[in-house]
Amino acid sequence: MKRKLLTTSLLILSTAMLGMSSVAFADDDDNGSILNRWLGGNKPGVAPVNNPQYLEECGGCHFPYQPGLLPARSWHKMMDSLDNHFGENAELPAEDAQLIKDYLLKNSADKSGYKRSVKIMKSLRSDDVPLRISNTPYFIKKHDELTTNMVLNNPKVGSFSNCNACHTQAAKGSFSEREILIPNFGAWEEDD
Repeated sequence: MKRKLLTTSLLILSTAMLGMSSVAFADDDDNGSILNRWLGGNKPGVAPVNNPQYLEECGGCHFPYQPGLLPARSWHKMMDSLDNHFGENAELPAEDAQLIKDYLLKNSADKSGYKRSVKIMKSLRSDDVPLRISNTPYFIKKHDELTTNMVLNNPKVGSFSNCNACHTQAAKGSFSEREILIPNFGAWEEDD
């Protein structure tokens, strides 16, 4: 009797898991699938920034982009050219720059198990060295339905680099479609 009950319970659990997996693994949202989270799969989103010096030095001028949004080769090139950081001089004392660079390289997309980081890396060729997250094929694909009025002509957004204008949980490393709120347009609703 106990064996039959155990076998029946395992069969029900297996069937439920298979049913969830067809939906769960197809999910491209940042929160990942229930089954994936339950089984300890890739973490959703990207790792949030946890380096106070990076937050202070880089986040003092712009959104502190998570290291998992670009590969190490991109961060390396960016940190080695702070004298011309997108047209600005962002040079830091050598010791501070090295500490930040080490943090970025250690936590870059190619060293991350977070879902978005993995997808960003899969979208890049091995010789790609993007300096803008908005130039990665993954980013372009995820933002291809946005209009100029939603971003560039929107005074509350202004640029694709202004992540936290629309992604309400960007600072936490979550870029879930369910958490998008485009200023002057409202919540994002994906077409089916």
